[in-house]
Amino acid sequence: MARQLSLPGAISDSGFGKTLAIKKFSRYAWVTVAIVGLIFLLAFSYQSVREKQGSFSVLLEHYALMAVTIYLLIFLVLLIIRYAVLILYSFMDHLESLYKQRNGPVNLYREDSALPMISLVVPAYNEGLVIQAAIRSLLLLDYPNFEIIVIDDGSTDDTYEKAIAVARERHNIPVRVVTKRNGGKAEALNTGMTVARGEFILNMDGDSKLSSNTLRACIRHFENPKIGAVAGNVKVINRENMWTRVQALEYVEGLAMARKAQSFMRAVNIIPGPLGMFRKSVLQQVGGYDHDTFAEDCDLTLKLLMRGWHIAYEPNAIAWVETPSGLLDLLKQRYRWTRGILQATAKHSHALWQPRKAGINCFILWYMLFEGIMWPFSTVLGNLFFIYVGIQYGLAILLFYWWLQLTVLDVVAASYCVVIEEEEPSLIFYAIMFRLFYINIIDISKVFATIEEWRGHTMTWGKLEREGKL
Repeated sequence: MARQLSLPGAISDSGFGKTLAIKKFSRYAWVTVAIVGLIFLLAFSYQSVREKQGSFSVLLEHYALMAVTIYLLIFLVLLIIRYAVLILYSFMDHLESLYKQRNGPVNLYREDSALPMISLVVPAYNEGLVIQAAIRSLLLLDYPNFEIIVIDDGSTDDTYEKAIAVARERHNIPVRVVTKRNGGKAEALNTGMTVARGEFILNMDGDSKLSSNTLRACIRHFENPKIGAVAGNVKVINRENMWTRVQALEYVEGLAMARKAQSFMRAVNIIPGPLGMFRKSVLQQVGGYDHDTFAEDCDLTLKLLMRGWHIAYEPNAIAWVETPSGLLDLLKQRYRWTRGILQATAKHSHALWQPRKAGINCFILWYMLFEGIMWPFSTVLGNLFFIYVGIQYGLAILLFYWWLQLTVLDVVAASYCVVIEEEEPSLIFYAIMFRLFYINIIDISKVFATIEEWRGHTMTWGKLEREGKL
């Protein structure tokens, strides 16, 4: 009697395929539920507006109220255009990637033996809690020719001892640990650039964990000689409470979608600190990182763009990072980001007024000012304005409509990102919390950061206390 052989591998692959199919169906189902719910809510709101439209005329009876109303309407139109353009361009970039995969473009690095050497530079300051896990995760990357360089930037904890302990273990991949006096992240990255042996350099944070395909995914972009750098996809790993889950949505919707859209024009405006790959020659050409801003990654990116280099985005190269799990740490982080981006923009402000000479860089800077200044100021103004109108004229319903319009944009963008990024469907519903209170708190922090940057208040580098979630 013949006996049928069991093929565990085939069964496993089949089960894995079914799991992926179920997850894909689940994402589409939740997206459908969210969109249908929005349609019903908008229909109800539209009917309510029609019934109350006569009472809204009070907004046109006073010049000040009319001026603020017109301004907020213009801002809302710009915001709708912003979301529409980002979704359109990111989808076009997605289609372009699918086309390249299907048609099998000429690959200069087809064979492993032809793959160039990549130096991974890991700046570390008091990262003793996570540094060993970070290094060991890098040793598992799927790439045959790379080295790991850990730059201990004068840590006061056991970062150096823990890093050197891993370096002394037997590995096929060379691991070097360089220690220096504390000089800041920019100086640490420049030190890594100096000692790197690779033709390409991947800069990351000491608390990041990279997906195994990161190096192969990024290196293919450099087949285009105009590409000077590649930005990676940053995702939140510690999705353990409301704050970190909302940040997970923010990273997917606010950062990944924008970079994907910008990548279609090869003009990503910020290469994230947790994952960016560069041609070493290009880094040397622009003088590496500067020390005069609190957003050295943004400043370097603008320097590359101003020199005419193209910057691509690779969504499949993922850096998993630990984000602030408490409100105070979160506000400190966003305060520093805001001031750093404003400092970097100010350094290159000459391009704001030279559209012919600067080209797309002029648009990039204006876009950064829109997101960094106009957006947070406008949302704070809108909330205060509609609260005042609600109290003074009994039109509290306007505050709800204002919140609803912005929430609709967030839910649509979140739904799109969940499908494209193959993310957790639950993130869609965090869009409501995101708009209800999270972004209002962040925007207030940005407003204070902008005012204090304009007034020239001094500030110091802050450091997020790690919890070892990697």
